[in-house]
Amino acid sequence: MLSDALTALKGVGPALAKKLENLGLYRVEDLLFLLPLRYEDRTQLVRIGALVAGNRCLVTGEVLLSETAFRGRRNLLVRISDGSGQVTLRFFHFSRQQQAQFQAGVHVTAFGEVRRGNSGFEMIHPEYRVLREGQSAAMSDALTAIYPATEGVQQGRLRNLTDQALRAMSEAPPAELLPEDVTTKLGMPSLADAIHYLHRPPPDADIEQMLAGRHPCQQRLAFEELLAHYLSLRNVRALAETDDATALTRGQETVGHFIGELPFKLTGAQQRVVTEILDDLQQAHPMMRLIQGDVGSGKTVVAAIACLKAIACGVQAAIMAPTEILAEQHWRNFSDWFRSLGIEPAWLSGSQKAAARRDALAAIADGSAQLVVGTHALFQEGVEFANLALVVIDEQHRFGVHQRMALRDKGVDDAGHPHQLVMTATPIPRTLAMAAYADLDTSVIDELPPGRQPVTTIAVPDTRRGEIVERVRAAVAAGQQAYWVCPLIEESDVLDYQAAEKSYAMLTEALPELRVGLVHGRMRPAEKDKGMQAFKEGLIQVLVATTVIEVGVDVPNASLMIIENAERMGLSQLHQLRGRVGRGAAQSHCVLLYKPPLGRIAKERLAVLRDTNDGFIVAQRDLELRGPGELLGTRQTGLPDYRVANLVRDAELMPQVQMSAEAIRTSSPERAAAIVRRWLGDAGRYGKV
Repeated sequence: MLSDALTALKGVGPALAKKLENLGLYRVEDLLFLLPLRYEDRTQLVRIGALVAGNRCLVTGEVLLSETAFRGRRNLLVRISDGSGQVTLRFFHFSRQQQAQFQAGVHVTAFGEVRRGNSGFEMIHPEYRVLREGQSAAMSDALTAIYPATEGVQQGRLRNLTDQALRAMSEAPPAELLPEDVTTKLGMPSLADAIHYLHRPPPDADIEQMLAGRHPCQQRLAFEELLAHYLSLRNVRALAETDDATALTRGQETVGHFIGELPFKLTGAQQRVVTEILDDLQQAHPMMRLIQGDVGSGKTVVAAIACLKAIACGVQAAIMAPTEILAEQHWRNFSDWFRSLGIEPAWLSGSQKAAARRDALAAIADGSAQLVVGTHALFQEGVEFANLALVVIDEQHRFGVHQRMALRDKGVDDAGHPHQLVMTATPIPRTLAMAAYADLDTSVIDELPPGRQPVTTIAVPDTRRGEIVERVRAAVAAGQQAYWVCPLIEESDVLDYQAAEKSYAMLTEALPELRVGLVHGRMRPAEKDKGMQAFKEGLIQVLVATTVIEVGVDVPNASLMIIENAERMGLSQLHQLRGRVGRGAAQSHCVLLYKPPLGRIAKERLAVLRDTNDGFIVAQRDLELRGPGELLGTRQTGLPDYRVANLVRDAELMPQVQMSAEAIRTSSPERAAAIVRRWLGDAGRYGKV
């Protein structure tokens, strides 16, 4: 029964089944995992005389009067009393049939939120039942579940359907897929007991604990769901290890010479990560490695070493970045680093002129372009590689799954799949990385190059804007450059942001002796790049920009960053922007301008940035304040919403999930497959590259 389609349930036809699909419901068993959002207590009647505004409760009483009133719009007012007091039931939408039900003297029960009206307490559009003569008010024997809603499906219908599913479960309980030693160790109830409790909690259930997601029954389901996702990721990894790839075993001398000729010494962390990557590249199955490194930690040169290894083995490498500015910066860096080796990287972007694009495509196709740097243009139709063996993706969370797969597929040939190296400057807390990237090996560059000084950060109300302008003047007078970042391009009536164009006009007027530039996302790429290049070359001293400069701009002489409306931005974005300074020898500063008064979360956010430059601490606090979606870029990655688990709340479960997953995969592959199937259905995996 549990594996049957929903149409096996009483009252479910094709039309209702279609609506239920909006809630991810296809089989009877799916209803068991549609957990309530909250609960209401309809287990006891509340005397009308004891009602408190704001509470939701169940009352019963005799109808004293029923009338239609016209107060702005038509209202049906039904006043009931139980002898201890009176309450008015107010309906804005009603039929003649409903109106006729409320005859004086009949008894009704009603459930709803108590509000204070003009003539005493009232309930607006309560759920109600008219009682037959001699019938007493029916109370629930369990707390009433409130489920996620979808158009055309009422709560009563969902409760009826889950009742049917729970009855089916009692006749044929779902298989216990967690090993007994795990549930015993963690003190978890059986799956059937946990599901029943969460759908129909007893009157004495700890509602606060359940709303916080901390009840043992919720943790039992969360654990299994996290386990399913983790197992699915490990399956992806295991499948990848059965794929063939070109083993890149030559080129040690070339790579060693390149590292020795760099104008700087690699940090210990960079050396460690380079060793991990080079070991991977020598294997005959595809590398799948994620490099995490804070802003300025030197990920790009590590990627360059990986690319050089591929080129030295006679195959092609490609590096894809999310913006033209970042991609072009990589192209310039790689060109400078590789020029002495006779390697000229090809450039491919959407804004290229037709002739340049034709030349680049021809060089990529015949293999004379050993390294290709570009944007999304790399995986578009018409781009053919001769022998692509290494794919590097920068700021990986900014690309959709299909985009990353499309680039990988450009390199699939008789030799197998290309090696993959993905990089992010958004540090990911360990427990979250366990859940989200279990299909990747992870390397962390947790050391900044020598000589880098931490950026000092202060938060200042925008009423002190004049002082900050003077600070910009002083920084430029000392030979430094400054960024002034604004969230919007133009003034907005809806959002009271300091627009970039307004700030540009203000700074141009206030600092006439300085060269002030403007860069924003609505400019043509060539115009935008020209402005960025002028800033990099020192032709512009103060650059007013939108968050287009968040990723990848490297100007060592810039030592001052001012961020307007910092209270409106997320922690990770603010940390990325701050990382644009502090790249030279001079002490750098970041000023967070905010519009007072600050809310609690905004205060916490700005305090984190004042207190630390550690990207992992910033990421952990961002995770706690905003959840994993923004941090991982899940709108792009395809990471699904969890039905029960919460990656922040349930992070402490992940180490045990990881241990259990490895044990189950080894001892019982069939059980592992069943866990994945129960929670992820036939999809198996949500598209991680």
